[in-house]
Amino acid sequence: MRASRTLAIVLRQIYLLRGSPTRLLPMIAWVAIDIVLWGFITRYLSALTGPKVNLVASILGAVLLWDFLGRVMQGVTTAFFEDVWSRNFLNIFATPLTIADYIGGLVLTGIGTSLLGLIAMLTLATTVFGFSFLAYGAAIVPFVLVLFVTGISLGILGAAIVLRLGPASEWLIWPIPSLLSPFVGVFYPLSTLPGWMQAIGRCLAPSYVFQAMRGIVAGQGANAGDLAFAVGLSVIYLLGACWVFARVYRFALRTGLIARYSAETAS
Repeated sequence: MRASRTLAIVLRQIYLLRGSPTRLLPMIAWVAIDIVLWGFITRYLSALTGPKVNLVASILGAVLLWDFLGRVMQGVTTAFFEDVWSRNFLNIFATPLTIADYIGGLVLTGIGTSLLGLIAMLTLATTVFGFSFLAYGAAIVPFVLVLFVTGISLGILGAAIVLRLGPASEWLIWPIPSLLSPFVGVFYPLSTLPGWMQAIGRCLAPSYVFQAMRGIVAGQGANAGDLAFAVGLSVIYLLGACWVFARVYRFALRTGLIARYSAETAS
């Protein structure tokens, strides 16, 4: 893996954004809409419950953290889709670029675009609704990193699915965060769920992040054991996603699937 080749992937994405600034809009617009919508819902619920319950930190904070995971995932997959949409995938791998270089470039692109979305969310939530991320303290930082690694893993796995099934399957990728959200307890404890959903939720690293967030807001602090387990899960996700992408890529090369890769179908 060479840094210059990895940075070349990032540089291509920068050129795309510079040549078409409208690509910046989705990185900010959707998260801004979510923050505004949930901000007013939180303000309304706060008026009903009174100042005893810190709904801004527990609900608006949960929305912000979950959107952050979605932005990280979409940062990786969108960078991959740019190569699919422009039919540039074959050109890229006609160069000495390795699969590690390419994935590294996707990850760095995801970091940049997700940070842009996070800054927009924090600015809006802080200035309009009085949300302060500092209310969580430093204890939330490692849990945010867990969300970040999980988002990267989902992005790489989504790219592998599209590479294997074809460009039309991108519509399977966008709803992944929404499909996972009921199981990870973004707005409620896992104990609220039926047993089979709790079992799935315990296998998902974000579940422990939101459990920790609620504990911090309630003044109970974060559980170190939960953090260690969530870190372990997120590392397994990342290694597994990279392994799956590499396997799918080699399969596409071996079967000739990659040569028939087009904007509409792949078989």
